[in-house]
Amino acid sequence: MPSSPGAHRRLRILTWHVHGNYLYYLTQVPHDFFVVTKPGSPPGYAGREGHLRWGTNLHEVPHMLVAQSEFDCVLYQSRQHWDRDQYQLLSPAQRLLPRIYLEHDPPRQHPTDTLHWVQDRNTLLVHVTPFNALMWDSGITPTRTIEHGVLIRSGVRHSGELEQGIAAINHLRRRGRRLGADLYTAVAERVPMQLIGMDSESLGGMGDIPNHQFADLVSHYRCFFHPARYTSLGLAVIEAMMVGLPIVGLATTELTTVIKNGVNGYIDTDPHQLIKVMEQLLHDKALACAWGAAARLTAHKRFNIDRFVNDWLSTFAHVTGKVMT
Repeated sequence: MPSSPGAHRRLRILTWHVHGNYLYYLTQVPHDFFVVTKPGSPPGYAGREGHLRWGTNLHEVPHMLVAQSEFDCVLYQSRQHWDRDQYQLLSPAQRLLPRIYLEHDPPRQHPTDTLHWVQDRNTLLVHVTPFNALMWDSGITPTRTIEHGVLIRSGVRHSGELEQGIAAINHLRRRGRRLGADLYTAVAERVPMQLIGMDSESLGGMGDIPNHQFADLVSHYRCFFHPARYTSLGLAVIEAMMVGLPIVGLATTELTTVIKNGVNGYIDTDPHQLIKVMEQLLHDKALACAWGAAARLTAHKRFNIDRFVNDWLSTFAHVTGKVMT
């Protein structure tokens, strides 16, 4: 859509609280975001809750008031909200607003032959990795890719004095093989390993760690382990790289374009090889620090928050025809 030269103002964007950390980084974009809330804060309607330090540009709108509110754009982030809330909560006029569907994950039903449920020439489908965009069949829906951008408190640097690896995955036990629960357990039997994330206590981990404490915590560990077989590129991986941890993980999905063996980490499809590499890093702090420094450079170049913000500014201007000065 062409830009409108006279409309230079902050946009009012309706969305939902689906992935908290992503929403936190998204709200670094200088527009006003309104998240739908429901009593009791059920999943997808949590508003400003949680440990994240929300900015003043994130607002709550009760679900019963959505249809009476004014917005410039609707940003969907889950199938439930696209299939149900679009028709139950939005007015007919709001359903005609410029709209974006933000797809966080690769296809689950079939890795290559799944048609995305958003089939609409007037909706922009945004993928978070080139791998995800490659695997989804987007059909008639126009697409673009906006890679992650993260923000780490300045001054936090990898020290690596703990001869342990660390992994960060929410609900790893419940999510099973896809996220590598079996691989994490097998590796932890051979390599000193810590696990953080929601319900990580069930696998002997530390539990959920607030976002603003993540960098300080992981900075003390020797390396970061990512056991996921099939997922999008985890924000925790990028955040760990920003701190300066070397990454060890499976050579699958988008991670294969991020990690270079012997440079900023190590990836392989053989878990035994990954164990050998982690054992090497645990015994050679200098090597871990060198790889970690390279990982930090990679993250700052590819996943910096300024690039992310600019990509989203451009995308919102594209779909609404309104640009900021």
